Amino acid sequence: MKKHIALTLTASLLFPSAAAIQAAPKQAEVQAVSFNGMDAPKTVEEMSKAYSNATIDVKYSDGTKKTFPLRYEKLFKSTDTFSKNGKQIPAGTPIDAKGNPIIDHSVPNDPVPFISDAPDSNSLLEPLNGNSGKLHLVSHYEYQTVDNSGSSAYGRVPASMTLSTLQQDKKTGKLTVAGVEKIDFSETKGLWIPCNGSLSPWNTHLGSEEYEPDARIFEQELGTDKDSTNVKSFANYYFGEKGAEMANPYWYGFVPEVIVHPNGKAKAVKHYSTGRFSKELMKMMPDSKTAYFGDDGSYTMMFMYIADKAKDLSSGTLYAAKFHQTGTENGGSGDLSWIKLGHATDKEIEKYIESGITFSDIFETSTEPKAGFTAIKTYANQQKVEYLKVKPGMEKAAAFLESRRYAATLGATSEFNKMEGLALNTADKKAYMAISDQSKGMEVNPSDPQDDIRLPKIKSGVTYELNLQANQTDRNGNKINSSYVAASMKGLVVGEDMTSADEYGNTAHPEKVANPDNLSYSDALKTLFIGEDSGMHTNNYVWAYDPETKKLSRILSVPAGAEATGLMAADDRNGFSYLMSNYQHPGDELEGKSIKAVDKAKLIETIDREIGVNKSGDVGYISGLPNITNTHPSKK
Repeated sequence: MKKHIALTLTASLLFPSAAAIQAAPKQAEVQAVSFNGMDAPKTVEEMSKAYSNATIDVKYSDGTKKTFPLRYEKLFKSTDTFSKNGKQIPAGTPIDAKGNPIIDHSVPNDPVPFISDAPDSNSLLEPLNGNSGKLHLVSHYEYQTVDNSGSSAYGRVPASMTLSTLQQDKKTGKLTVAGVEKIDFSETKGLWIPCNGSLSPWNTHLGSEEYEPDARIFEQELGTDKDSTNVKSFANYYFGEKGAEMANPYWYGFVPEVIVHPNGKAKAVKHYSTGRFSKELMKMMPDSKTAYFGDDGSYTMMFMYIADKAKDLSSGTLYAAKFHQTGTENGGSGDLSWIKLGHATDKEIEKYIESGITFSDIFETSTEPKAGFTAIKTYANQQKVEYLKVKPGMEKAAAFLESRRYAATLGATSEFNKMEGLALNTADKKAYMAISDQSKGMEVNPSDPQDDIRLPKIKSGVTYELNLQANQTDRNGNKINSSYVAASMKGLVVGEDMTSADEYGNTAHPEKVANPDNLSYSDALKTLFIGEDSGMHTNNYVWAYDPETKKLSRILSVPAGAEATGLMAADDRNGFSYLMSNYQHPGDELEGKSIKAVDKAKLIETIDREIGVNKSGDVGYISGLPNITNTHPSKK
């Protein structure tokens, strides 16, 4: 078994055209920055590509000012190939438990490797010891939109990550790809729908496993041909002939951590003590112990995890939030209290899974209200009301394998909708959280088992600011061992729904953020970056938002139908700054859009010719950001 497949990219990847990365002062420091946004794309050419023509104004402490252009730089496409055993293998191709490419047999007599069109999270690591001049990039490939026959393959095919070795031009900061390898997940039973992620304070990549498979439904389908949870399909692709015996939903829904060693080799582990739910990402606070998560889907929750030791996620305590609404203005606001779910180690929870534990081992159920049973409504069981009772002695298993269900039985708020990215503003001790679609459970729902959240319906979403505090206690009055406890939240950046589509097919205001997803905050630039996952904007954008001035600037447009992903502000990598940004599934769902300003058929044809509709996605970054450690342009 080859646990690390060394890859060599083709020459077209190794030598892209040069681009300027802006230098900033040695003798003068950056005093202030201001982004100048770009117009929304207007032509087929603009709408079919990823580009930036935004600029950034930089004011230095010596009184000088400079305006720099921003530019989108592609590192590679998920369809670009690398060499493995003399064959060219696409970068987005997943591998099985033996390290072999997973093959798509959907078209008879035409087997081809699966190729993910959905590159997502990026972590541009700090330089590693022993690799002077080289940087390493961990990237997610979230899912497979369609197979070779054109049928949906979402969630049925194991996912993957890559580790790229990057060369950095010492004068310009330009990044080029020197090599790529697939990261082995065989010791963690494979990788399930990795969405967003983050770089830990100790320079490891924290991934995700979104839309965890429902163990209750999986158990109901045992002995049948049904596979609505996709666990059977996943296991057959990943484990081959052992798939039937290895299929277990409880292996998935956790945080994978990727440790890259000084020799450039990666090791992946999963942290079962972080709880099991629809992990959009895990974002660590500055203490390297406290973390928050996006819990994507409908009727989801806000969770907080506090590790026992800094920089060690192998054991800790899990909490769930209770939302106490205080207002509806500007999206909404509320105070937060915290319910302790329990403490566990990775090994304890892994033993439960290895034992073959099932949903029925953890819960008693009823089909109607019954004494001793709690009525809950969560993302699980297709958002149907459930009547559950934890079996004696199964509290820990419930807390960490059925985190959302268990927390709901304790009264935690399970009404959040499409909770996506998180970012941290270290200086102001604020966190930011994206609610991509403020509807469903977040509206007034008096017939639901609980109705804590009663906010306005905003389909285009809200980005919230979380106030982080020390000296907080949980619901039982016990001190929470963290100085970064979210005590309240309020709307910060609010979308605007439109009653009908404009001539470009937008159903949300094109000059405001629609369906925020990826978030990243630059402490150096004091700027919040917001990436969209929107069907309400025909082209999705990356925005720069200044929390102090409230200025919102569009700085990147991705191809029509694509989602802006992989957003990560890297403030200083060997004296240069980068805003990592990918896109996925270009051209998706354009057929159903009312586009009149341009020829829709030509737009789709152009995307398919230049990129491939639902066939590929880009891994790349925005260049042109200033860095205070570089040379002042007027002093060169």
